[in-house]
Amino acid sequence: MVRGRRTKAILAASALALAGAPAAAPQDMLRFLDLASEEFTKADMTRAEIEAALAGAGPAGTVDLSGRRLNRLDLSGLDLRRTKLQAARLNHAKLAGSNLDGVVMDQAWALAADLTAATLRGASLFATQLMGARLDRADFSQARVAADLTGASLIEARFDGADLSADMRNQSMGLMRGVLRSAKLDRASFAGANLARVVLEFASLRQANLKGAKLTGAELAGADFAGADVTDADFEGADATSARLLGLKGRAEARNFERLRNRERAILD
Repeated sequence: MVRGRRTKAILAASALALAGAPAAAPQDMLRFLDLASEEFTKADMTRAEIEAALAGAGPAGTVDLSGRRLNRLDLSGLDLRRTKLQAARLNHAKLAGSNLDGVVMDQAWALAADLTAATLRGASLFATQLMGARLDRADFSQARVAADLTGASLIEARFDGADLSADMRNQSMGLMRGVLRSAKLDRASFAGANLARVVLEFASLRQANLKGAKLTGAELAGADFAGADVTDADFEGADATSARLLGLKGRAEARNFERLRNRERAILD
């Protein structure tokens, strides 16, 4: 019963963080959480216990870690494809080089976690909290990423074919979408990705690959796109207020570039 109440509280907080509220909303929400509490700092299991559970489940079995506290564990390099991590707490955990392909991490908390070079191809990250996480060279290809990645480092990360767009079907918890406010996305790849209504305010996307990406209605205010490849990217209705759109590659082939909102307030060459 206690765990159930804790999980419900965490899910509610996750919803608030991704509800499409004003810029400071996620940080304001965190002010009301005790990040020094056991929910955010302790672990229910050890790495050895997780490895043993995976071994015991056999090649076709699944290890359900939903709702478990795995904070600060070093799970680097582990093959976690046969786990369920919905609503798990992985704050400050180390998952560098881990394999999370296809894993459901919906409503999970991974504040300031290290997922450098982790693979999350086809994974589900819906209402997942990854604020301040390290995800350089991580691979989110074909993943569903309606997560909060505010302030995360995603240098050279891959989002090819990924869906970060707003979920317009069910808004009972607010507008759920990818939030990459102030994220470091230099040289990241979003080839063919769906970024409709995604928040990229003040993000750095220098030399990023946005070929064929859908950016309709995205929030680009203050973002730096210097040297990005925007060939066949769709910018219809995206807010370009104070965005740095300098030295863009393939700009002539971009779609609806002239239909950017507040284009006159963007920094163009």
